[in-house]
Parts: sequence; structure tokens; C-alpha cells
Amino acid sequence: MIKFPKPTVEQFFRTYAITHFAVSDDEKQLVFNTNLNGKMNLWAIDLPHTFPYLFAQKEESCDFIKFDPENRYVLAGFDRDGDENHQIYAIPYEGGIPQPLVTGEETEKYFYSHLSKDGKRLYYITSKDNPSFLNARMRNLEDDSDVLINEGEVSPTILSAVSEDESAYVFVRQFANTYATAFVKLGDETYNLTPDADKVHLAYNPIFTDNKTIYFTTDYESNYAYIAKFDIETKTFSKVLEIENENIDDLKWDKRNNLFYFITTKGVTDKLYSYDLNTGELKGVTIPVDTISQVHVAKTGNLYLLGTRATMPPNIFKLPRNEEWNKLTNNGVLGIEEKEMVDPEVVSYESFDGMEIEALLFKAKPEYDNGHTIFWPHGGPQAAERKTFRAMFQSFLNRGYTIFAPNFRGSTGYGSEFVKLVEQDWGHGPRLDCIAGIDWLFDNKVTSKEKLFLVGGSYGGYMALLLHGRHPEYFKAVVDIFGPSDLFTFINSVPPHWKPIMERWLGDPERDKERFVKDSPVTYLDGMTKPMLVIQGAKDPRVVKEESDQIVAKLKEEDRDVEYLVLEDEGHGFSKKENEIKVYKLMLDFLEKHQA
Repeated sequence: MIKFPKPTVEQFFRTYAITHFAVSDDEKQLVFNTNLNGKMNLWAIDLPHTFPYLFAQKEESCDFIKFDPENRYVLAGFDRDGDENHQIYAIPYEGGIPQPLVTGEETEKYFYSHLSKDGKRLYYITSKDNPSFLNARMRNLEDDSDVLINEGEVSPTILSAVSEDESAYVFVRQFANTYATAFVKLGDETYNLTPDADKVHLAYNPIFTDNKTIYFTTDYESNYAYIAKFDIETKTFSKVLEIENENIDDLKWDKRNNLFYFITTKGVTDKLYSYDLNTGELKGVTIPVDTISQVHVAKTGNLYLLGTRATMPPNIFKLPRNEEWNKLTNNGVLGIEEKEMVDPEVVSYESFDGMEIEALLFKAKPEYDNGHTIFWPHGGPQAAERKTFRAMFQSFLNRGYTIFAPNFRGSTGYGSEFVKLVEQDWGHGPRLDCIAGIDWLFDNKVTSKEKLFLVGGSYGGYMALLLHGRHPEYFKAVVDIFGPSDLFTFINSVPPHWKPIMERWLGDPERDKERFVKDSPVTYLDGMTKPMLVIQGAKDPRVVKEESDQIVAKLKEEDRDVEYLVLEDEGHGFSKKENEIKVYKLMLDFLEKHQA
């Protein structure tokens, strides 16, 4: 009989992203953003069939998709080569080439906010004329008139909800990732949704259930977010529903059945619930994934979900009311079943100050194990490593590497106070959490200093550089993927609408000069003695190319072993499949070269 070889690492390279989707009101069409043909484009499925076809070719990253309620057009936002300056385009309902609708200079941003129920008025946010704080505007799609709704002040201000009669608007003003207040605007009057906007808290996900009632999620005076309500007529705030030690997020409204659906996050996985406003009944909804990227509630009450598992790439599912989940997409790893991949163990360890840190441990299968381990500090830093699919992880596991990914202080999913611990402390507490995790690996005989690699991207790239410079004895070699190298230059190079939040997030370079020096990887060039690979997108707006240029140049001046790859048509990530494959192959070759 024919015998086939074990799966190759290349098979994992041919998995595809699905970042978000939209469903038409009649549920006859589903459009989703994917790199199915190698570059990001919009693809569609004509429901109930599940055969995908190209819907709109732009070959750029898309940040939203919205169907016109009357089925005349579809709106979408595209950037250029990952620069994140998204602008708004219109596409014929049948599909085609996106046409500019609300656009401007290449450096300007135009973000979708809301579409009126008749599809004639488009509300959006733009950096034009206000790059730091942003403006909200309304474009009349019948006569192309365009009016200012709100001028952002003090901090970036986002139009987050519009009442059905378009008389009231809810704005979220962001001061930091952990501090964002919400207010409703009625004519010239504004009212905060929470009792004290000066208290540090989050208020987000606002929904008008009628023209006078706003539900939203907030962690006001709580460590975990809950559902709250604001009554416009009485100007009163009230708590509606909280779930102990779970963070409520992504609130969705089922108008037909008068209930909410929402996601809760706890550690490395998600849950889905429904909450009936008529009866107060809370129900858990079984889900076919470990983490959820998006939930959509159709007018019929049918649910659509985009989610993933560590062993399954992102897929879209449908849940008709009182039925079972149906998988609408078939996004998998070429020729490989889930049981052949690695599902991580959830472990915990004690850090330097007694704090418990949770982590994911992906153990290479015995038949592949090469004896080496990759330490992976996640990006963010106010994010988390979760049980989601990473083609990079599974391909490296296939090559025999065990992977350890800690959720150090500052990670999401463990309460608001834990998330805040990284603010104005990028390089001390989180770094020592990482060192404690590495020591745990050594103590538990998972790996040794002679067999440990360090790989990280974004904030994880920053942490990789910092750990390398301050603790080189722990590692064999290091990979930095678009990581900040100098906090002084980084804070001055972020996008304009980031700058108002940087003081609380990172600090002030003059007031905190000593800490900025101490926590900047470039301070520790003398310690960066191990072989390095640095990867950077030329169009990255978050961590600009100069951050990698300067550290590579300084290392080369010191005659260090450093390789450098710049992707000219990428930003803060890899939207083009061939670029992603190029990066993975280079990383694997680099690690293999330095195993001995």
C-alpha cells in the first residue's frame, strides 16, 4: 500500500486568517475578510451554501464590513500595506472592485462607526483636522453633504453608538487601555454614563435598546467588567449583571427576543452567555471553540460566531435558535487532523513577589521533540496568550520545539488590577515574571539554558531585546519581531492618536528619564552577545522601522551576530501569506542553525 510521510512543517504554513465577517439582514450572504488567495481580500458565501468565492479584491487589510440594510451596497475599510490608515470604500452588493467613498490623504484615518437604519447616513471617525483626538462626522450618502458631529478633545474620542432616531450619540473617550469613559450627547448637552468620570475605569460596548436606554459594559468600581444601564430620561446609572471573576465583553443585542449575548473572558479561554431582559434568566451557551473573535446576532435571533482553538484555525459557525452549531467555513491545516497537533497545558507558577502567573505550555510530541524550547513573551503588553491557533506555534512544534508562553502581569483576562500592573512598568515586573517562568522551566526539567531560545513580537519583541540584554546567560539565540528598542524614541514615534494615552501607559520621558533609561533595551547592548534575528515591517505605524534599524546598526557596530529582514510591504504583522511563510522559514532556519 501507499505510505505517506509524517506531516511537514510546510503544511502549517498554508493555513489562512479570517479576521472578521458580516451577514446580510436577510441572511442570504456572508462576507468575510481572509487571505485565502494569499493576500487579504473579501470573500463571500451565499447561504445556506458554504462554497466561498471572491467578493471584493483590494489585497489590503480590512478593518470592518457592513451591509446596507436595503441590499444596495457593502461598506468596508482598507489600509495600505499595513499602515493602519484605514479609509472607507463602497462595494456593489453583488461584489466587485471597492470604490473610494470616505477617503482622504494617505496619512489620514477614516473609521466606520454607524449606518442609519435606512442606509442613507454614514457616521464615521476621522483623524482629518484632529489627528490626536479625532472627530466624528456624518456623511449623507444621498447628497454627499458631510457634517461634524463631535470634535474630540483631551483624548482620542470615538463615536460608539447612535440611537435609532439619531438624536443621541454615545462617545468613548480613551485615556489609556484601562481608562476610557463614556458619555451620551443630546444636542449640546452631555452626560457621563458612569457616576464619576474621574475614577479610573473602562466604559465601552454601548447599545441603545431604545432611544432612551443605553446598556454597556464597565468595570466602574470593580475588578471585572459587568453590564450596566444608563437611563437618559432620569440620567441614572445602575448595575444590571455581573459574573464573579469573569470579565464581560462584546455585548450584542437580540432585539427580536429582548435578550443580550455576551462573551466573558477568564484567563486563556472564553465563554458565551445569553441574558433575558424579560425574565432575568442567564444561560451559558455551549461554543465549538476556545476563544471567540466575533459574535453576530441576526434579526431572526440566529447566532454567528468567529472563533478558534489552539489546534484549529479561525472558522465561522452558525447557531440557528434551538439547534446545533453549523460550521460554515472549513479552514484547517492542510492534510492534518486536530489530534495530530498540540493542545497546550495550562500551568501556573509563583513569580518573584509571590504573584501567581498563568502560562501555556505547548509540549512537542515525542516523535518530533528536538530537545529545545522557545520562550514566547506575548505582545500588547495589555493582551494575553490564549488558546488560539497560531500557525507559527504549530509549525515550530512540528519541527520539535516546545513553546512556553506566560501571561505576565499586565495581561488581560485576570481582572482590571492585574492589567494595570504593567502601566509605567514595562521593564521591571513583567521582566521578572518572565525570569520566574524560565526558572520554572528549568526547575521542572522542561529545558535548560543550553536549549532555550527567545522569540517575541511587538511588546514581546521589546521584552525579547530586554531579556537578552539583561539576562543573556539564559538563552542560546534571540528573535525580535518589530519590538521597540529605545523607549525615548518609541514614545515620540507612535501614531498621533496614541500620544495622549502614552503618559499613563508608558510614562513621561522627562519626569521618568531614569526609568526610561533603565527599561530601554538599547541600554544593555553589552549584554546582547547571543546570535539575533530581527524582523521588521517597513510600513509599521506602531513600532516604526527606525526602532529596529537603530538596534541592528548598534549591534553591527559591535560586530555582533545579527541578521535583519525588512518587509517593504508589511506593517505591524503579516497580511500577505508569502511574507508570512518567508518569515517562518527564516526563523526556523535561524533556530536550527543555532541548535548546536
